[in-house]
Amino acid sequence: MKLDAYTIVFLRRPPDAPAFSQEQLAELQRGHVAFNTRMREAGHALICGPFVGQPDQSWRGISVFRTSVEETLRLLAEDPMVQCRRLAFDVFTWLMPAGTLGDRPAATIEED
Repeated sequence: MKLDAYTIVFLRRPPDAPAFSQEQLAELQRGHVAFNTRMREAGHALICGPFVGQPDQSWRGISVFRTSVEETLRLLAEDPMVQCRRLAFDVFTWLMPAGTLGDRPAATIEED
């Protein structure tokens, strides 16, 4: 079976996230949205978006990247919300049948 590999990013608010003023948060959010837009426009990210109604409010959003885990970690270091430690992340590989999400996965592997 042929499988496509994508990189999943779960964003979460760490318990020790620093506090910011409303103005600072608004500026950080603008930078975060701009980062996500750049990732999609560059073809690195397939989707990016926030959660609503999640049972654990520390979980903030999800992204699906077309890049390797290592490259995704490098890219995430450019997100202003990550840089200021307002958001942390969990990153891992997600496998699915080849072609499910299009023709540009991070990698394609053969499974027996």
